[in-house]
Amino acid sequence: MSSHDLEFKNIVVLITGAASGLGAALAEVLGNLGAKLVLGDLNASALGHFVSHLQQQNIAVVSLAGDVCDEAYHHQLVDLAISNWEKLDIAVNNAGIATGMKAFTEITLEEFDHTLNVNSKGVFLGMKAQISTMLKQQSGNILNVSSVAGLNAAPKLAAYSASKHAVIGLTKTAAIEYAKKNIRVNAICPFYTATPLVTQSELSDKIDFLNIASPMKRIAETKEIISVMMMLCSPQHTYLTGQAIAVDGGVTAL
Repeated sequence: MSSHDLEFKNIVVLITGAASGLGAALAEVLGNLGAKLVLGDLNASALGHFVSHLQQQNIAVVSLAGDVCDEAYHHQLVDLAISNWEKLDIAVNNAGIATGMKAFTEITLEEFDHTLNVNSKGVFLGMKAQISTMLKQQSGNILNVSSVAGLNAAPKLAAYSASKHAVIGLTKTAAIEYAKKNIRVNAICPFYTATPLVTQSELSDKIDFLNIASPMKRIAETKEIISVMMMLCSPQHTYLTGQAIAVDGGVTAL
């Protein structure tokens, strides 16, 4: 029996960007450990297929497709948790977009705004809705997905880097504001990971270059990021808050 076999049983977990990538991988692991899932994603079709896949494994799951830039959508996700299971233990603000590599001066205002709207405002709005409910129940745990681009410079990714720096700022500020209220807030900051956001995007032809950029000479495997996400979500780590944890093969140590 692993250390995770009991700690997530009947824990209610909300995950955005849950139809693929890290969100889907985390949802499936937690669901198989007995967590009750509330899943969101912009892609209604992909979300529906994934939910069916989880239901075939007898995982307790409800879902709602929508746009994380819409404040009402986040309240609807939280309401799903409350109406089905009367609580919200963990929220994982994972939804985000990647941007193509461009020189700073080539990024359009439209591209910049869209990236910050999804990656930063989407997290902010999610946290507002989630914290409001967690304050009522006097407990909760929020995990935001940032990036090593939120800790360091990210040449040719200025908008993405700005959006992920903002996630860390939101994380640390909320953690301090609500520390006395038994609400923990942390962020995970992965290096490039073998998810569709990388392997099925224009970055796919740059993977050899990305491998070289890491001291380990490879990008991360999904399971390596998920294991740390589970640690940050764990009900066991009650004194861990306000942290931005790099899971990057040593990139930020350079």
